[in-house]
Amino acid sequence: MIPPLQQIKKVSGEVAISTQKVQELALNIKNIQDFKKAVKLSENKNISEIVEIILGSAIALNASDLHLEPEENQAKLRARIDGVLYDIVFISRKLYSALLSRIKVLSKIKLNISQKPQDGRFSINLGDKEIEIRTSTIPAEYGESVVMRLLNPQNIISLEELGLREDLLKIFEKEIKKPHGMIIITGPTGSGKTTTLYAFLMKIRNPEIKIITIEDPIEYHLEGISQTQVAPEKGYDFASGLRSIVRQDPDVILVGEIRDLETASIALQAALTGHLVLTTLHTNDAAGTVARLIALGEKPVNIAPALNMAVAQRLVRRVCKNCAHFEKPTVQEKEILKENLKNLPNNLAALIDFDNLKIARAQGCDQCNFTGFKGRIAIFEAFLVDEEMEQFILTAPSISALRKKAKEQGMVTLRQDGYLKVISGITTIEEVEKVVGPTD
Repeated sequence: MIPPLQQIKKVSGEVAISTQKVQELALNIKNIQDFKKAVKLSENKNISEIVEIILGSAIALNASDLHLEPEENQAKLRARIDGVLYDIVFISRKLYSALLSRIKVLSKIKLNISQKPQDGRFSINLGDKEIEIRTSTIPAEYGESVVMRLLNPQNIISLEELGLREDLLKIFEKEIKKPHGMIIITGPTGSGKTTTLYAFLMKIRNPEIKIITIEDPIEYHLEGISQTQVAPEKGYDFASGLRSIVRQDPDVILVGEIRDLETASIALQAALTGHLVLTTLHTNDAAGTVARLIALGEKPVNIAPALNMAVAQRLVRRVCKNCAHFEKPTVQEKEILKENLKNLPNNLAALIDFDNLKIARAQGCDQCNFTGFKGRIAIFEAFLVDEEMEQFILTAPSISALRKKAKEQGMVTLRQDGYLKVISGITTIEEVEKVVGPTD
């Protein structure tokens, strides 16, 4: 809900966009074509107005990133919406230079440095919420390439809004209430790991427990939680920060990412000594968690008793509710679904009626940029570490062996969770295969 009209004072590092302007853009910018038209019509305005229109339009469409990419004779503006990049407009080199300078000034990035990467930030204050923009520049062949990441606090969602199956929601709610141990969320960059961790924190925060985070960077500010940000240039990295945090008597610790052995060791020791540790790791699936920690140099004897749960996730696009069409799957689609869902736990298998199944077809309308998709939802896989799994981890199993063991204990894979969302009419088979890979 956009707040009542309120002009925002212009200060260093903050873009002066009135809520009235955002309201106008929200009414007029409904899709990519509107965005393109708005930028085209603004090319003769002053540079501050052009930046305002670009950012306001991106906010109206809930874009996650804006990309300004120089080419030999022109430059290209692109926007990422629901995980997909769209070309917005080609602009002249002159306008590109003006935009680059304006963005650098706002982000407090040095204007006279063009051959080194730089990072900066600024914010857009809309009265009741503040949207932070993280700016990154790198030298490219024809100039500096700029990416602006839009961090909109409205994207912070509750645990119930993550799109979890009912059985998995109950597991998550139980695990995050445990007084100690480690929960690891895995997945590539942009798969929603931080959103899930924040949803955990929002669920468990209360005045009776102390929660401290160490992040790189702090993406969203949460009330009632002590959040810290790494500053390697000042000697405050994940390892040193985590070592200090443990001395602050926290109940729950969030570590933005485990990147090295030192951080892994301190986090595991914290999990073994009365703290609930929430963190992320870059692996392809949940089963890769143990192998990744071992590859960093950690020992199974430390991993097994500390790990409570490993989770992998990805984001798939939702079919647009306005234009989606539902019909019976083809024979081939039905076989794909049956084959991949045949080993589901009984409580989930009983919910599927293949004889009367109808699945969504993406169509396209002006509300979804004519893509057939609007918004995204996470798909998950997770395994718990019970006594049997703990003993298995002590053998330093391979990823494939651990995956097999987890499936034997009832783990629903990423692909299966995706196909269950196909059956629920939330997404499509093609979208799931795009994210997790095609079936064999």
